[in-house]
Amino acid sequence: MTHEQAQNLLDTLFAPWVQALKLRVEQIAEDGVVLRLPFSDQLTHVAGVVCGQVYMAAADTAMVLAVSQSLGEFRPMTTVSLNTSFVRPVSQGDVLVHAQVLKRGKSMVFGDIKLQDEQGRLAAHATTTYALLPG
Repeated sequence: MTHEQAQNLLDTLFAPWVQALKLRVEQIAEDGVVLRLPFSDQLTHVAGVVCGQVYMAAADTAMVLAVSQSLGEFRPMTTVSLNTSFVRPVSQGDVLVHAQVLKRGKSMVFGDIKLQDEQGRLAAHATTTYALLPG
């Protein structure tokens, strides 16, 4: 999958509220992707830090693209589990979302996502399991 194809999936495949996160493809690798989550006050809660729900949505979205990259195309899939640990609050600056496929079987895919602030510090870490659906 090319950078443009991945960005097109990002811009057309997901619900409008996910598209409102304004995620952008930064990098494509054989087994994953890196997305940029632009900082916005609209993504913060009353303490002025990015909400955990934003991290979880960005992680899940990035992994769909990483799985698609691993498969060479988008196939219908569904999240079976998304386990997230919040490590450091982010109150300014973009977040880079690094999603990597760890293992891909016939019907299940396991992944790892690291969300890092602009200084490269870990802000959140997620692990995921996806079920590939019949197309």
